[in-house]
Amino acid sequence: MGKQPKGPLALGILTIAVGVGWFLTVRGYTPGVNWVWTLGLLAMGLLTFVVSGGVDKVSVLIGPFFLASSLLSLARQSGYLEPRVEAPVLVTLVGALLLVAQMRFIPLPKWLGPLSNDSDGHE
Repeated sequence: MGKQPKGPLALGILTIAVGVGWFLTVRGYTPGVNWVWTLGLLAMGLLTFVVSGGVDKVSVLIGPFFLASSLLSLARQSGYLEPRVEAPVLVTLVGALLLVAQMRFIPLPKWLGPLSNDSDGHE
């Protein structure tokens, strides 16, 4: 039995995120928030870990970045965070996540495959 493709799972999660955002807008919950954008960022952060198959050197950088982007976007659109603060916080976060991704106990992505020991690429 082979691995199930992750495309339909990703599409389902993104569709749910859009539907929830639309519902929240229609019901009048924080109408100034672009829920499709905010929940789309959240879904991208979660899907990074799903598609990657867990935590690795790429997902540990991309996943938390999108999750934090979603939360900061919500805070900014709700008036709790000034727009001029959002970008520096995200840049600082990327730097911290780049350092975390360098930790030895975080594995390389499975899709990267084994690296050749030969420096010129010949076998």
